[in-house]
Amino acid sequence: MKPKKETTIELMIQKKTSYFMMLPYLIFFLIFTILPVILSVVLSFTDYDMVQKPLFIGFENYLQMFLNDEYFIVALKNTLVFAIVVGPLSYIICFIIAWMISDLKPMMRAVVTSLFYIPTIVGAAGWNVWKLLFSSDEYGFVNGILMHWGFLSQPIGWLTDEKYIMPILIIVQLWLSMGISFLTFIAGFQNVDKTLYEAGMMDGVKNRFQELWYITIPSMANQMIFGAVMQIVACFTVAEVSVQLAGLPSTGYAGETIVTHIMDYGNLRFEFGYACAMAVLLVFMMQYFKKLTSWLIGKMGH
Repeated sequence: MKPKKETTIELMIQKKTSYFMMLPYLIFFLIFTILPVILSVVLSFTDYDMVQKPLFIGFENYLQMFLNDEYFIVALKNTLVFAIVVGPLSYIICFIIAWMISDLKPMMRAVVTSLFYIPTIVGAAGWNVWKLLFSSDEYGFVNGILMHWGFLSQPIGWLTDEKYIMPILIIVQLWLSMGISFLTFIAGFQNVDKTLYEAGMMDGVKNRFQELWYITIPSMANQMIFGAVMQIVACFTVAEVSVQLAGLPSTGYAGETIVTHIMDYGNLRFEFGYACAMAVLLVFMMQYFKKLTSWLIGKMGH
């Protein structure tokens, strides 16, 4: 006779101590993650301003995004620019720099890693530096240098002119990209089994680039997927860099992203139903790009 297969309930009873230890986290996860997501989906089908009761309006909020809100299209385009341009570029930069410093001695590697990680922890001081660099008057560092060299006769409004806002935001976002993904890659390089490199040399691997492609990348598949997911989340949720440097809203909505558009309608206009609809769409976009990226990295790993 085949042994009786234990049910999920029976397994949970056997592991009751473990589940009890997990209970505080599960409660917080349910209240502050799962429940808000469910409420956002429900409210996305309503007209709700936190004063009156939610009024069910079906798919009207979703239709408004694409048919009646021209600035949402701008926000969608800018968000996709961050996702398609900044995301892969920052991912590659993080990976290459982590690869370059992975063979340093532990103390030197720790120092260099800290230097590259600084942009993610400087906070408000970093925004002030960027504002000083791209100040719209002649006292701004960039304007001052260009005017001193004769390239400009009048200062440029880097953070107020629609032509320059997005390029500046992209530069700053790349500067901020050395975060969790970078640390993940550093850890991943240190955990690759060194005997694989010796075996690779015997099998015909001749240089570090072949080692990287045939040994390192397949061995770091999990770290690379995690790093990609973190970069996707960072690029799709870009908001603070735009608010801090270009304002909310930015000039001509040139620096608008989906998240800043959500902040505009949710925090300033109190149109929570419409804001929830945009948030739901953003989550689906992130999930799609996450699955696509995981599939691509999985192909590389095999």
